Amino acid sequence: MIGTIVRLLDCLTVEKLDAVVRRRPDIGFKSGDLNHHINSFFYFQKAIFQVSRPARTQSGGLEMPIWSSPDDRNYYKTILFVLSFLFLPFFAQAHEIRPAYLEIKQSTETTYEVLWKIPLLGNKAPKIDPILPDNFTLTQIDDEFLPDSYIRRYEGNYAAGLNGKSIAIQGLDLTLVDVLVQINLLDESSYTLLLQPDKSTAVIPKEPNKWEVIQLYIILGIEHILIGIDHLLFVLGLLLLVKGIKPLIQTVTAFTIAHSITLGAATFELIKLPQAPVEAVIALSIVFLAREFIAVKEGEESLTTKYPWIVAFTFGLLHGFGFAGALSEIGFPQKEVPLALFTFNIGVELGQLIFIGIILILWKGLQKINLPYPNGTWKILPYGMGIIASFWLFERVVAFW
Repeated sequence: MIGTIVRLLDCLTVEKLDAVVRRRPDIGFKSGDLNHHINSFFYFQKAIFQVSRPARTQSGGLEMPIWSSPDDRNYYKTILFVLSFLFLPFFAQAHEIRPAYLEIKQSTETTYEVLWKIPLLGNKAPKIDPILPDNFTLTQIDDEFLPDSYIRRYEGNYAAGLNGKSIAIQGLDLTLVDVLVQINLLDESSYTLLLQPDKSTAVIPKEPNKWEVIQLYIILGIEHILIGIDHLLFVLGLLLLVKGIKPLIQTVTAFTIAHSITLGAATFELIKLPQAPVEAVIALSIVFLAREFIAVKEGEESLTTKYPWIVAFTFGLLHGFGFAGALSEIGFPQKEVPLALFTFNIGVELGQLIFIGIILILWKGLQKINLPYPNGTWKILPYGMGIIASFWLFERVVAFW
C-alpha cells in the first residue's frame, strides 16, 4: 500500500503523467478524474479541521466539543492531520486500479482477433502496449474510448503456434496496472496469464493447466478485496458493531453467503443490475454502519447490533454485484468459468479473513498500550468512514448522468 501511495504521488506532476499516460479527448467533468479526487482530498483535510474549532452554544458561549485543554486540542489535530493523509489513496479511488485485458482469439490457422483494453484513470490511459512473439503482425482495425477504458482491436497474423512463446507488456513497470491475458486457440484450448509491473513477461504454456487458473483467480480475489477500500470499510463497520466471536462468525458467514449468491447469479447472467447504482448503494451501506456505530456509542438502539447477520446478508447481496462488476472487467477463461468463479470467490474470502485478522491483532495491541486519549477520540473512525463513504456516494450518484 505504501509503495502504491508513493508511486501515485510521484506521478502527479504533469511531466510524469505525460510520460506514462495517454489522454482522452476532453469530455468535461468526470467523477473519476484524478485532479478532482486530489482537490477533494484537500477539501476533506480542511473540513475535518473544522472540528478543532469551538462550537457556539445557544446562549452564545463557546463549547469545546471533545477536549478540555489546548494540549488535548493540539494532540487531536495532529491525529486528524495524519489521518487525512492516510485517506489520500481512498480519495484517489474506492477500488483498486483495474487490470488491463489482452484477448487473443485464433480464428483460422494463421489469423487472430486481438482485443487490447486499458483501464482509464480519469481521462488518461497508461502508455502500455503488448509485445507479441516475433513475426506476429498486428493491423489495427479500430479504437474507442469507453467511460472507464480505452480499447483497441487488431487483426493478427502468425504462422507458427503460440504454445511455448513469450508475451510481454511494454511500459508495464512504470504503472500500477496488472494485465490479464486470455488466449483462446482454434483447438478450443485456452490459457489465462497474469502480468504485473514486476513481472511483465510470461510464457504461454504448452498444455492447458487448471492449477494455473486456480492460482491466478485466487490471487485476483485476494487483491480485489484487499485494495477494494469500500468493501473493507464495510467489513470494518461490522467488526466495530458485532461483539463476541460467535456473533462475528455468524455475521461474516452471512455476508459471505450473500455476496457469493449474487456474484454467481450475476456472472451467469441470471440477474443483471446496472453497476453505477450498485456502487452508490455500497457506499451508502458504509454510511449506514458508521451511523449505527455512533448510535450504539451514544446509547441508542441499533438494528445491526440486534440483527447483525440480517444486515450483513442484505448488504452482502449488493456487494456481490460489486464483485461481479469487477470480475466482468477481468474476464474468464473460455472453458473454465465455474472454476475461475469459484476460486475468485475463495480469494475474496481469504483476503477478507486476512483483513479481519489484521484488525483484531491491531485492536489487541492497542488495548495493551496504556496511553491517555482525549474524550471522544473514538469518533475519529466512524466519522472518517462516514465522510469518505458520503463522498463516494455523491460522486457515484453524479456519475449516473
